[in-house]
Amino acid sequence: MKTIIAAYSGVLRGTGSSILSALQDLLWLLKSKVEKQLQIISVLQWVLTFLVMGIACTLILMYILCTDCWAIAALYLAWLVFDWNTPKKGGRRSQWVRNWAIWRYFRDYFPIRLVKTHNLLTTRNYIFGYHPHGIMGLGAFCNFSTEATGVSQKFPGIRPYLATLAGNFRMPILRDYLMSGGICPVNRDSIDYILSKNGSGNAIIIVVGGAAESLNCTPGKNSVTLKNRKGFVKLALRHGADLVPVYSFGENEVYKQVIFEEGSWGRWVQKKFQKHIGFAPCIFHGRGLFSSNTWGLLPYSKPITTVVGEPITIPKIYNPTPKEVDFYHSMYVNSLIKLFDKYKSKFGLPETEVLEVN
Repeated sequence: MKTIIAAYSGVLRGTGSSILSALQDLLWLLKSKVEKQLQIISVLQWVLTFLVMGIACTLILMYILCTDCWAIAALYLAWLVFDWNTPKKGGRRSQWVRNWAIWRYFRDYFPIRLVKTHNLLTTRNYIFGYHPHGIMGLGAFCNFSTEATGVSQKFPGIRPYLATLAGNFRMPILRDYLMSGGICPVNRDSIDYILSKNGSGNAIIIVVGGAAESLNCTPGKNSVTLKNRKGFVKLALRHGADLVPVYSFGENEVYKQVIFEEGSWGRWVQKKFQKHIGFAPCIFHGRGLFSSNTWGLLPYSKPITTVVGEPITIPKIYNPTPKEVDFYHSMYVNSLIKLFDKYKSKFGLPETEVLEVN
């Protein structure tokens, strides 16, 4: 009888352990699913911010002006006039916004990594050349406009400023949202202020290829628009700011795009937009909201690894000659190619892959 009771107790203990184990597995699965949904939501909100927030906020503000709550809109517009030049003076960053938990979910969706190769001196200012542009520059945003990948820990004492289209800072609400992340207009006034009147330890991140480069980004292609992009080198020389090449492996993999051939009507329309408005409309798609097998606006979950290269020491020459600009531009191009060649095999590319410089 004692033997039977002992055996029965053992079965109960075994059953209890099995149930506990099953519950733990179930909780782990639920947690993983919740985290994945939070990752999708975090990326979706940024995609919608990038595409429609500026226009949407402008329309909402105009609508409020026509309602009984017009005073709220009027107060904001008065503030907008008063605050109009703030983006040109370094903006108004918020460490609280840069440290939001949502950015960590954004990072983990792909995932996105930031790789440091050299220390940066806090006594110097820097211009980072970011390549390639991709469709939305997702790696540039996550690495330098948030603290999700630890940019402040990896480069202590360095304040990153991601430069983007000045037109974004004419949009109500959107301008304040962008400034909170340390984003500034990519124009001479803004860059001159940060590099000359904001002390040292500043790093301006310029996506050098811009809209022209975004027109050619497609999975499996590593090309940059750089041969005739020399304005950032001239700015670096005027302020004595060191140039830092940055390459983001995987930036072109997260969206698929319809590439129009040179001379086609589609490319003509894109170039007209680029010339007159500052951006080029792309026909692209990613995955759907509920399934990776459908088309949608969400980017594909592909790793993006951003490698920050070795700084190039730049002398201060207020009025550099074309020859001097060409010399340091050539140094920068060679440094970028070396950076690409050194790390390409570590991040999924074959040794035979060549960086195409256009």
